[in-house]
Amino acid sequence: MLTYCLNVHPGESWSDNLATLRTTVLAVRNLVSPRQSFGLGLRLSAAAAATLDDPAQLEELLAFLHSENLYVFTVNAFPFGRFHGAPVKESVYAPDWRSAQRVAYTNQVASILAALIPPGATGTISTVPCSWKPWIHSPADLDPILDHLTASVAHCAGIAERQARDILLTLEPEPGCLLETTPETIAFFKDHLFTRAAALLAAKLNIPASSAQNLIRHHLGVCLDTCHAALQFEDPAESLRLYEAQGIRVPKIQISSALRTDAAPESLATLRPFDEPVYLHQVKARTPTGEILSWPDLPQALESIPNSAAEEVRVHFHVPLHFTNSGPLNSTASLLTPNLLTQFASDPLTHLELETYTWQVLPDSLKSTSIEKSIAAEFAWFHQTLATTN
Repeated sequence: MLTYCLNVHPGESWSDNLATLRTTVLAVRNLVSPRQSFGLGLRLSAAAAATLDDPAQLEELLAFLHSENLYVFTVNAFPFGRFHGAPVKESVYAPDWRSAQRVAYTNQVASILAALIPPGATGTISTVPCSWKPWIHSPADLDPILDHLTASVAHCAGIAERQARDILLTLEPEPGCLLETTPETIAFFKDHLFTRAAALLAAKLNIPASSAQNLIRHHLGVCLDTCHAALQFEDPAESLRLYEAQGIRVPKIQISSALRTDAAPESLATLRPFDEPVYLHQVKARTPTGEILSWPDLPQALESIPNSAAEEVRVHFHVPLHFTNSGPLNSTASLLTPNLLTQFASDPLTHLELETYTWQVLPDSLKSTSIEKSIAAEFAWFHQTLATTN
């Protein structure tokens, strides 16, 4: 199933979200899928989720979805609070999974999604990859993370038992976070979730540890974001293979691309218009020897790269999939080959989501059309690329 993430649209309250659904989202639907049922990837802030938890509000949404031949199958529950129009930076990870607020919010979203997905369907939720790495100071910081993640697994398991609705929570590895690389994520599942967390869940539910581990393997997986993978200079196909080999589910994949250029002074100069105050734009660079260099945000990278051995530079700035190049700038979309997209699309149970949430802060030179037409162009790019499979 393919959709796009509605986190590209401004709006923190549910009334804002619903107004966007009635206008911009319908305009996108009319461009992309005017005659067929159109799936949605909602973005719900904590405030929006609290409003939508009202049965009357939920019924109004269900009636709207039915009237417009829309359905919801995935939710972005990564940003808890404001996500547009003001500085977000690393606060996007707060509250993290050490906080009871994150659990309550995520469980509320899970209950809402269970009411929205069609009968027999599976719903996915993408969330923070535990925490921003600088906030984790000792192994003891993992204890509340494991406790809270198991609480959400227990909540999803309860939904499955009571309502026969399958809700899967997916941790989204991201540069600079506790989980940023595939090896780090696999190690967290093996060394903590499948062992210590399974014991916690077994005690909570009064079930054998093996049954608890099975619940974690089923209800907790990974959201693979191809922009984030590209920043790590990872091959998404190899990441999928490694996750599968360890029995870690990847039920949600975000199709996105990062900025890419070389380290020449004139190339770095073209990155300056992307240095904006709202989002964190982590930077990774590779040297000729294969070493990966890291900076938490674009300003630090622009200052340091000229004095480094960097050869190729990649920036966590989601650019439209159909963006080709602008002088020395291009994107990592070229890494999303027809064969890779075919692999992604081959499993009908995998949720695919186009995600270019930074559209609002793109330099004007990259916004030559409306947001509706830009999103439609990303859908077209995906289908055209998929159609060229050898």
